[in-house]
Amino acid sequence: MVRSKDDNIIVQKSYAFSLRCVKLYKYLCNRDGNYIIGKQLLRSGTSIGANVREALRAQTRPDFTTKLNIALKETSETEYWIELLRDAEYISTSQAESMLSDCVELLKILTSIIKKTKENNSLLNN
Repeated sequence: MVRSKDDNIIVQKSYAFSLRCVKLYKYLCNRDGNYIIGKQLLRSGTSIGANVREALRAQTRPDFTTKLNIALKETSETEYWIELLRDAEYISTSQAESMLSDCVELLKILTSIIKKTKENNSLLNN
């Protein structure tokens, strides 16, 4: 399982991304009054880090994997909201691309951790 939150890259990156989502939400509310899409982004974007943090305290390997799978789905949803904000011209292409790049990185890291955890689990069961 995961060591501690201070030396764990997925914990650090998911927290930093959550913070970016909070700041983008603030920006959207102040600039355009766009509460609906912004709130969706806020919910899914901050849920990534929350689920990663919950995984640190997982009681079992399946619980750990479940929390990370939820984080993975929330990352994918966040990617959708960012694309929608970009295409609706609420945010610039460069703003979107920067955040989408972070999403892709989170997706890759989460997928890798989940895959390795499942592989390790199957080795234990053999």
